[in-house]
Amino acid sequence: MAQKLASTARTGRDNQRYGAQGERLVAGVVPLSNDKKKVLLVQSTRRGGWVLPKGGWETDEGTPEEAACREAWEEAGVVCKIQKDLGKIPDKRPANKLTPQAPKALFQFYEVSVEKEASQWPEKDKRGRQWMSYQEAKQALAPRPELLDALNRSSIVK
Repeated sequence: MAQKLASTARTGRDNQRYGAQGERLVAGVVPLSNDKKKVLLVQSTRRGGWVLPKGGWETDEGTPEEAACREAWEEAGVVCKIQKDLGKIPDKRPANKLTPQAPKALFQFYEVSVEKEASQWPEKDKRGRQWMSYQEAKQALAPRPELLDALNRSSIVK
């Protein structure tokens, strides 16, 4: 299935999917270099620092894989191919008033290979991207244990 490459990023949560407990369903990628010695991280627009490319799985997307690859394009400017399902990871941040029993989000991550790294992408003006070693990424993702969990589940050389 060919990935559709939009010139603009999606915004808002009108078409967002939610789980049975009200948790937001989020799809993301762990983009590894061909030698698996580096991971591509993007700058967070909300908190600063670095994160893995991820975002909401929307109602017009048939699978979380489709959403994950769209997010990789929008946030990191990469066309990717899924190599491995890294499983579901609950958000480690505290629940909110609407979903006191549920995590804020349930992440579904995939290890991906990067087939193309574009010079222009939808969120280029908002996000930088950087290839990092495991140790660099581990330090950068320390404030987000669910993202570090996804990295640790991947085949990156540690």
